Amino acid sequence: MTPIQDRINAFNKLGVFLSQFSNEKIEKKDNVPFNDLFFDGFKHQLKLAQEKNSWFTKDNILLSLENWSKALNTSNLNKWTTNLKPISAEKTVAIIMAGNIPLVGFHDFLAVLISGHHVLVKQSSNDQHLLPFLAKYLEYVAENFKGKITFTAQKLENFDAVIATGSNNTARYFEYYFKNKPNIIRKNRNSVAVITGKETEQDLEKLSDDVFTYFGLGCRSVSKLYVPKNYDFNHFFNGMYNKKDIINNAKYANNYDYNKAVYLMSEFDLLENGFLMIKEDESYSSPIATIFYEYYNNPIDLKIKLHEDKDKIQCIVSKDFLANEVAFGETQNPKLWDYADNVNTLEFLSEI
Repeated sequence: MTPIQDRINAFNKLGVFLSQFSNEKIEKKDNVPFNDLFFDGFKHQLKLAQEKNSWFTKDNILLSLENWSKALNTSNLNKWTTNLKPISAEKTVAIIMAGNIPLVGFHDFLAVLISGHHVLVKQSSNDQHLLPFLAKYLEYVAENFKGKITFTAQKLENFDAVIATGSNNTARYFEYYFKNKPNIIRKNRNSVAVITGKETEQDLEKLSDDVFTYFGLGCRSVSKLYVPKNYDFNHFFNGMYNKKDIINNAKYANNYDYNKAVYLMSEFDLLENGFLMIKEDESYSSPIATIFYEYYNNPIDLKIKLHEDKDKIQCIVSKDFLANEVAFGETQNPKLWDYADNVNTLEFLSEI
């Protein structure tokens, strides 16, 4: 077996391990390598992750694990790495991870290791329980990963390239600090949905997944709508209604109440349904429990605007509007080859 096939095989086994954890059930399966060593321990890490960060509900953590278990199979990994060039030398790649949704930095971690490099991980304090445990599992199923995975809470040192994810403010710091290293630096991005008025009730129900999954905290979460003039927002709210129970989460409810109070004191016009507010605003990044919207008159003008703002947008959700659109309900189900910011991480890693 070639080195790349060894690595693919290891991540396939990790996918099998993760398949035991889903919102449908958590169930220990037979024939999962090293399961007696890791199954109960990982259940404990899920509990710790929930206690550390109240945005990381059990449902959200298990959704992330379920998505990764589906992605990490031999077929997907082979397809993704088909054109991966062998590296000339093993380098150490530092990854600075965000902590907005569970395992948000896993794709970068996977890309570095599948390329054959060493990884040096600096995690967010909001998401520090899951990945080290999964890394330990990888070292058991593939011994050649031992010595290639390092986690640090200290200042990053002794690395050859960096992948850093943060806000627009931290990105300026990253760009200065890492200017002499090969780098990928990611800034704030948001996702938008284009409504034409031809959507079915089912389309808008699927859109509710794009809006509310992970409480809207992900860069693939829809935070902005473009709607035609005179659009009847009752159709949109009807589609959102199946997520009404989200208001039972205390942290979400606190944000909803706070943002609603701010808007009312500022005398902003807004529509709301008891768990979601919509406000006319040109910005892409809306607060929790809020969706911004803008009217458009001409579809061509809107396409031009979206193209001009492509560096601010992660996904565009629509139906028969754009060539590169994401279908309703699919923003949180990216393929391995759907790169953040459209930057091909494997290509970058093969050239450092």
